[in-house]
Parts: sequence; structure tokens; C-alpha cells
Amino acid sequence: MLILSATCQTCVPCVARVTVVLAACALGVATSLATAAPKQSRPNVVFIAADDLRTDLAAYGHPQAFTPNLDALAQRGVRFDRAYCQQAVCNPSRASVLTGLRPDVLRVWDLRTHFRDTLPDAVTLPQHFRAHGYRTISLGKVFHNQGVRQRPVTPFSDPVSWSEPPEFAEGAHWQDWVVPGQPGLPSRRGGATQCLDVPDEAYFDGQIAAAAVRRLQSLRNEGQPFFLAVGFWKPHLPFNAPKRYWDHYDRAQLAPPSSVLPPDGAPALASHSSPELRSYEGIPKEGPIPPEQVAELRHGYLAAVSFLDAQVGRVLAALRELGLEESTIVVFWSDHGFHLGESALWGKSTNYERDTRVPLIIAAPGHETAGASTRALVELVDLFPTLTDLCGLPTPPGLAGVSLSSILRKPSLPGKAYAVSQHPRPYFNGEMSVMGYSLRSADYRYIEWRSIASGAIVAQELYEANWSAAEHRNLISDPSAQPARLRLEAAARSLVPPLLPPRSLQ
Repeated sequence: MLILSATCQTCVPCVARVTVVLAACALGVATSLATAAPKQSRPNVVFIAADDLRTDLAAYGHPQAFTPNLDALAQRGVRFDRAYCQQAVCNPSRASVLTGLRPDVLRVWDLRTHFRDTLPDAVTLPQHFRAHGYRTISLGKVFHNQGVRQRPVTPFSDPVSWSEPPEFAEGAHWQDWVVPGQPGLPSRRGGATQCLDVPDEAYFDGQIAAAAVRRLQSLRNEGQPFFLAVGFWKPHLPFNAPKRYWDHYDRAQLAPPSSVLPPDGAPALASHSSPELRSYEGIPKEGPIPPEQVAELRHGYLAAVSFLDAQVGRVLAALRELGLEESTIVVFWSDHGFHLGESALWGKSTNYERDTRVPLIIAAPGHETAGASTRALVELVDLFPTLTDLCGLPTPPGLAGVSLSSILRKPSLPGKAYAVSQHPRPYFNGEMSVMGYSLRSADYRYIEWRSIASGAIVAQELYEANWSAAEHRNLISDPSAQPARLRLEAAARSLVPPLLPPRSLQ
């Protein structure tokens, strides 16, 4: 029987729901690791994605996060402290990363539109590697996941990108849940948190990590360079993780949200009502979240982060024990960040720092200053040209990003002048009427909201740079900030072209 702590849900999950083969799935590689991996001319790539992970890692300075495996990866790679996504929601961000194109070029701004429907001839990052002799494998949520009510003709997982059918790519996040006494996946959405004393394989990410370890064992002996994408589902809601990951934290010692009010002087359209969180059982449908629930949610998020870290650690340990570490480039990234009560927000879908800034760690043996960090401004669209550069492949024309290989070698380089993100309004229902564009510079964040119909600017925001906290006061009308405003307005005119005619957000 599985025992629960006093703070967990008082139930015992069905063994049938827990896919446990610990002896075979964890790291059962010790007996076959003595010989070196076969030599090959090009490096392998392990491309690890997280979902909704902001920079709440010890390596990024979080005072309480228990993330030893990602911290160790940062010590042997380069940590990018100023990396930004192109839209703070899953599908547009992942489509942008994996095609190297911005959301406006893809015309993908929501959770339901497939980039193959809007830009069918786009060549994805794994598709490009496959065309140049790599074996490409997808495990988990790499492209957007195909939810219960989302059944496009072309799967979101984009089978043409991979050498074999993707695994663990479909399903809704709320299905990643243990229902006591019920085998299989749940039939309806449950609570926002779950703390049970179960094995890692009770949840999707434990199963994905086990599959990645098995796949690395077989890839090692094939003699062909590989591109293995491992997409973990955490720490996305629901915030559920085995009890031992909750036990890393004392809830009473966790800090409450800072800056719980919206930025002073911000336009109403810049925020939202936190509908994603409010769709879970037990969360108020409107109004403030009770303090005890805020504490539980923030505790659950960190537990999910530590659970994610442990699964990343299993993959990295397999690389090391299989003798693949020195011949494999590892990229760890998150599709976007997340608000946990800061600025009266829960979730993503804004143009603010908490949502657009992401962790990014690249370990490229022989190509980096190991253990370094960089303050260079970079964007997730830079990953496609970076990997083609590091692996000696031709870079397709027309990509939006630039290679980061020079920053890997010399982390003191400045990077870009601006990181550009965007998000439409309204977002959750109806036809978008306004698009917000954010320019992040070294000293400011400038946001302008443009009417889709006319192109006119309907609202503006300007905030002083703060790399670790929420925006505070909109300076757009502050006389002392006018030089920065004029500079950033001019940059926006050159960096952000007029939007194509609108379409309905489904």
C-alpha cells in the first residue's frame, strides 16, 4: 500500500495506473557501459523541453528551489540569464522554436492552429536534421500536445519531423493525474494540486524519462547521429508530483508572491483573469485566491519543478553512463514562464517578464566556456541556427534567429539589442482585435498594443528593467523616460512589421 503524508490527499492510487518497472526503466545500463560509444563525425543532440517553467531554479538564484541536476548541467554548459520566448503560450512558442520563425510569420497565435495549416512547407528543426542524416526521435510534449477536444487532421506532433512515430505526445494536461482505484486516464478535470506517495512513473514525466533512457541505450549502438527531443509536461498545471518532491520544501518557509497588484498605470488589456487556473476544481471562479490556497499552489509548483529536475537527471545520467556525454549537445529550455500570483496573475499569456523570460542552458562539449553564465539578450528562435551551426549543418535561409555559438565561446558578448515577444487580445475567446508587442532591451521593457484592423497604437507600456521581479509602474507618460520611449518606439517600427489581416482565434 502507498502511504500518504498528512498534507496529501487521503487516498491510495490503483496500482494499474502506476506504470512501474523501476529495475528495468530507471538506469539499468550498468552492465553494458564499459565500452565506449561508437565514433561518429557529427555530435548528437538531446533537446529537452519544459512546460511553463520560469527561472525558478537554484542555478538562476532561486533561494529554495531543489534542482541539483539542472544546476549540474549549468555547471558544465552555459546558462543564459536573459533568454526570451516569442509568445507566452505553448503552441505558438513551440511552433516558433521548432521552425525558427516568429508567430506572425507562422500565423499561429493560439492553441488550436497547426503551423502546417498556415505554412505547410515550413521545415522544422528535427525535419532539417533528419534530412541531413540524423535519426530524429520525439518523446513527450515537444510540439504542442493534442488535447482531448483538439483533433486536427495533422497531429500537432508533426510526424514528418521524426524518423519514427512520436510517443507521449497526446493528451490533456489534466489527464496527467492519479485517480485512486481507477486504471488509465481520468475522464474529467480534477484539482490543481495532487500530493501522493507514488513512484515517478505514476505521472507522464516519469514514464517519458524511462522511455528516454531506454531509447538512448538503443541509439548508442546504432552508429548514426541522433536528435532526441524529450519534452517534459511539468511544471504545467496541475501541480502534481510524488510526495517526496513536495517534501523538499517547508510550505511555511516559502515566500508569498511579490507585487500582488497589477502594474501601476498598466492598461486593462495587458492582464487577464487567470482562466486556466480557475478551470480546475476547488479554485474560485473569480476574485482573489485564498492565502492558504496560494501557499499550496506555490508549494506545488516547486514540487513539480523538483520532479522535472529529477527526470532530467535520469536522462543526463544515462548519457554519462552510456559514454555519450562528450559527443552530445544538450539543450534545456522552457516554452515560456508563468505567474504565481505576482501582479494579480496566475498562468502565462502576457507580455511581462515572468511570462516571457525562460531558462536556457546549452552544454556543447568543445564549443563552450563550461560553467559560465551570460547576460546576452537572446531569443528562443535562436536555437534552430545555433544547433545547425554547432553540428556543421547548413542553416536554412529565412530563419528569424541567429547562432549563439559565439556567445557559448565568449559569454561576455552582448547579444541582441532587443528580444521581441507578442500576445493577442482577446486571447481566450473570439476574434483577436489587438496584438501586443514587447521589446525587451537591457534597460527597459516597452509594450505597444496595436489595432489589428487599423494598425493604430491603442495602448503603450514602459517599464524599467528588472530581471528577477514583476513590472511595477508604467513610465510611458513619465517625462524622465521620454528618451527611452522614443528610442523603443522607433525600434518597434523597424522590428515589428504590420500584421496580416486578422482571423478568428478558435
